[in-house]
Amino acid sequence: MFEDETAEDLMRDADPDVEDEDEEGEELIGDQMAEDYRAIPELDTYDPAMLADETVAVDELDADGRRAAENLMKKRDMAQRRGRTQGRGRDILDRFADDDEDDEEGDGADLMQRRTRRRAETSAAGDGSADPYMELGEDEEYIANLEDRKGASLREWVITDLPRKEIHRRFKKFLTSFVDENGDNVHAAKIKVMCEKNGESLVISYTHLCQEYPVLAIFVADAPTEVLEIFDKAAAMVVKQSFPAYSLIRPDIHVRVAGLPVSDNIRDIRQMHLNQLVKVSGVVNRRSGIFPQLKLAMYSCAKCDASIGPYVQDTLEPSQVTNCPECQSKGPFSLKAESTVYRNYQKVTIQESPGSVPAGRLPRSKDVILLADLVDSIKPGDEISLTGIYRNNFDQGLNARQGFPVFRTAIEANYIEKAVDKVSKEGLTDEEISAIRELSKLDNIGERIFASIAPSIYGHEDIKIALALSLFGGEAKNMENKSRVRGDINVLMLGDPGTAKSQFLKYVSQVSPRSVFTTGQGASAVGLTAHVARDAETKEWTLNGGALVLADQGVCMIDEFDKMNDQDRTSIHEAMEQQTISISKAGIVTSLQARCAVIAAANPVRGRYQPGLTFSENVDLTEPIISRFDVLCVVKDTVDPVADEKLARFVTGNHVRGHPSEKEKDTPDDRNPLVIEQDLLRKYIAYAKQNVHPKLHNMDQDKVANLYKELRKESAVTGSIPITVRQVDGIIRLSEAHAKLHLRDYVREDDVNMAIRIIVTSFVSTQKFSISKQMARVFSKYMSYKKDNNDLLYHVLAQITREDLKIQQMEEDEDAGTIVIDADRFQEQAKQLEVHDLTTFYKSDQFLGRGYSYDNATKEITKVL
Repeated sequence: MFEDETAEDLMRDADPDVEDEDEEGEELIGDQMAEDYRAIPELDTYDPAMLADETVAVDELDADGRRAAENLMKKRDMAQRRGRTQGRGRDILDRFADDDEDDEEGDGADLMQRRTRRRAETSAAGDGSADPYMELGEDEEYIANLEDRKGASLREWVITDLPRKEIHRRFKKFLTSFVDENGDNVHAAKIKVMCEKNGESLVISYTHLCQEYPVLAIFVADAPTEVLEIFDKAAAMVVKQSFPAYSLIRPDIHVRVAGLPVSDNIRDIRQMHLNQLVKVSGVVNRRSGIFPQLKLAMYSCAKCDASIGPYVQDTLEPSQVTNCPECQSKGPFSLKAESTVYRNYQKVTIQESPGSVPAGRLPRSKDVILLADLVDSIKPGDEISLTGIYRNNFDQGLNARQGFPVFRTAIEANYIEKAVDKVSKEGLTDEEISAIRELSKLDNIGERIFASIAPSIYGHEDIKIALALSLFGGEAKNMENKSRVRGDINVLMLGDPGTAKSQFLKYVSQVSPRSVFTTGQGASAVGLTAHVARDAETKEWTLNGGALVLADQGVCMIDEFDKMNDQDRTSIHEAMEQQTISISKAGIVTSLQARCAVIAAANPVRGRYQPGLTFSENVDLTEPIISRFDVLCVVKDTVDPVADEKLARFVTGNHVRGHPSEKEKDTPDDRNPLVIEQDLLRKYIAYAKQNVHPKLHNMDQDKVANLYKELRKESAVTGSIPITVRQVDGIIRLSEAHAKLHLRDYVREDDVNMAIRIIVTSFVSTQKFSISKQMARVFSKYMSYKKDNNDLLYHVLAQITREDLKIQQMEEDEDAGTIVIDADRFQEQAKQLEVHDLTTFYKSDQFLGRGYSYDNATKEITKVL
């Protein structure tokens, strides 16, 4: 009778208190009658070699033959049982093997079948009562179907014993055996790098997990709290196999899930996301201190001194002891500090990125809990992509204020990825990088990028060049004496209303990889820099970053710059030059990073720019603020019939092309063929900022020194904008930005010449009308660099035309439909620009396309009005 039983079965049968259901045999009638006949695919398999062919007649065995066959099967089953138990209970089985020969035939085989079927049913039901001898090897398939939850919820299923073992086994196999397309073990290299850095975070790819074990990917997304706990234990076991002593350095290993395919907005998180893995993006604007949080708590009863615990503490809601299990008292209970395990805890707040907030809406924010080694990994101003568990707990204070049950929610961070650049080198494909490199090799790449800046705005070439160089930026430098020189280029646009200043700012906010847009009227000093506030929970003072902090390593656009209060405008002095924001409030003395370029737009004091006044008299800004801008762009709305006609045609053409019915037509338009596709331009800028860092090499220092000397002298005589050493720094920054625009590793002579041209043009444009013409002649050799002579000559000719037109209007000669200009007069002014041959200009589009004609016989230029 005992021939086919294991040692465990014999011990269970020997215990009179254990009720064995096998004594009664199979239950033929009852509520569970159908359960005995349900299909178990793992057992309902047959060896094809042992199946009889239906076409072959089989002779019926006699009694002796049947007895011999059954004895043979008993011995075979006995050998299989002995091999499975691996020697456990072998002596007990051998002791009763001989006595069982006289028992009733078939009892041992029936008992074995019943035992095997019962264990199979127990395993399939997943009730946690698994036989310890049923442990499977690494290469064996588990009998439980992990995908079939038997009607239980997912969280109930993954906390039972058998599914936990299967998840542990599969994930451990995933860490040890998953290889990439090159056949390399992916996680072995990650574990080695993690251990070299003494880290405790093992980052896995959600995409890889989907490829290898889709069911685990579904489980970790829908029940992350329970499944990640299993993952952590499996990862710790794999790390221990490679580095046995690593547990002495880091006792816990945390699995971080990267690459979650679905990303949600903070404002779109709802009840359906509770207790699930979510991925959100935003900007960190608040950070608390680091606190020790209870992980495993042990308590001591004050009456009987019994140890109670350990209690696993939840992230949001702490567990509480209600009564003592020894004396049944209700307290008091004290925490046993020597037996309690702590972990690091920090809370930050992330806010929607300024560019992603819908118009007319307030930006939403969400609390994020950082644990373990994630603390202090981010700071205010960082733009991050966060993967975590959306948790909730009951908040008594919130319910008292609201008057109905409300739960406070937070995201428990699992993986944090900083998005310093939305399009970095890692985010670009090889084809895109190749296209960027090929584009940079074009001879006219500079002109193409300048033409691609705000292509829907007509003219303003100088502003487009300044904005393009500001987007690329220069190189920040740390001097030997620890002083820092900024690399970002600040630009101020001042001009008449209706000259597209705000449109330029909006365009830059869209094309820049990271940008913050604000207005001077709606921005305060603390809104631009930072302010100190008291935390509602911890009652400690915390820092909240402003616009300049949120725009760190990006661009901050300030519209209506002249509408700011003087006190608020003064607060950004430090941020614009030192690129730091110092805080000394409420006992907090610190400094925040504000490494961003400032592009501002302002209107003149009298509504329109007065050419007869200096730049300082036209704008209500102090000299310290003006000197901090590298480029000053003056936009004047001058009356020019030809230019006004072309501007009107350009604007109406944009409206026609922007109509929905025109968008459906695949017809070519008359846009500038030099314009680069905006998506490619955005990637070009991000790639250049991330990977190109030009160095100064054999720069002509004498040229810069002589220019600075001349500018200082002219500034002192005219009393215009102050020329300081910051203009020299500005030339260096503009030179580096121009070299970065061409993806060059060194600054060349033409980069410096272009920078000098921009600085000189900015200086001349800020002078009075009577002085600017004289200045243009003095600095013409700098201003004409890489500038089309035809454009320069047309501006001179247009100026002469306006002067003659005013004379005709004063003479009230209304019948005159043409203006005749002496060619010698025009020739003399062209020589001042060092242009002596005008033949090419007389045949150019700038001359003929604007209604001019030249008579070589009479030496006269005629303009048809």
